[in-house]
Amino acid sequence: MRTTDSEPATAPSFVSSGLAARTRAATVQLAGSNVAYWVYEPEKTTPDTRTILVIHGFRGDHHGLLRVADQLTEMRLIMPDLPGFGSSGAFTDAGHSVERYGRFISDFLAALGLGPDTVLLGHSFGSIVAAHFVAAHPEAVWPLILVNPIAAPALEGPKGLMTRLAVLYYRLSARLPRPLGLALLRSPLIVRVMSAAMAKTKDKDLLRFIHGQHHAYFSAFANRDSLLESFTASVSSNVAEIAPRLTLPVLLIAGEKDEIALLRDQHRLASLLPDATLDVIPGVGHLIHYETPGPAAGFIRRFLKDHSA
Repeated sequence: MRTTDSEPATAPSFVSSGLAARTRAATVQLAGSNVAYWVYEPEKTTPDTRTILVIHGFRGDHHGLLRVADQLTEMRLIMPDLPGFGSSGAFTDAGHSVERYGRFISDFLAALGLGPDTVLLGHSFGSIVAAHFVAAHPEAVWPLILVNPIAAPALEGPKGLMTRLAVLYYRLSARLPRPLGLALLRSPLIVRVMSAAMAKTKDKDLLRFIHGQHHAYFSAFANRDSLLESFTASVSSNVAEIAPRLTLPVLLIAGEKDEIALLRDQHRLASLLPDATLDVIPGVGHLIHYETPGPAAGFIRRFLKDHSA
């Protein structure tokens, strides 16, 4: 087990130096896959301290949620790189489906001895994985937090055309000769276009930081097959389809200008959930975790205080 983190240098104005002092990195073997994870201990344990298991989004890794962890200094956050992404190996026993990622959460909770008082948080694709896991295991965690949740079918509505183009992109990249396919997937130009499309901030320094993060970590995937499988899972499922089965308290944190998880779909999702709280952050899109971690952390803190262990 590793006990130190070797993170690349990060802009000090966007991630505090205090976060490093709270950080412990480790690995665990699950079903033949080596899983890397990071633990962010609380600066000081209080009656409100909770353990939060964080599930990141598609093509992301634990770096994406660092700014949120930095804000929640009284919480203990555990962030694995999902199998197939970041520093974690791909699944060796099955494809990278929503169901298989759900089994990963179950195995990870058991391996770390995390009980039903654990909070589960999912961002974007992670919201699908987390919600489907809770629907299948209603007493495993409590409560559930979804940031930029995927609230509607990706292939329907105004974003359906762009989703279909993305499907073609990932399928073509998987079928081309390996050097060409990887070059297409890791193209700095395409990564920058994706990053620019999601970012809404007018802060040039923050924008530079976001682009740098995507450039550094967006292409850290295990292989083309696992990436295609994960992408297919991300556009084939959503949270709304199992919403009535989520009987625990659920916090939805949505971006007013989110063009991937539209605000109108967030309101509909909230209406389908038995016990939902919807908080909307103005002026931000699908990058709440990068652009507005302070408001997001505030909503999380209030929600957990209202729903104590």
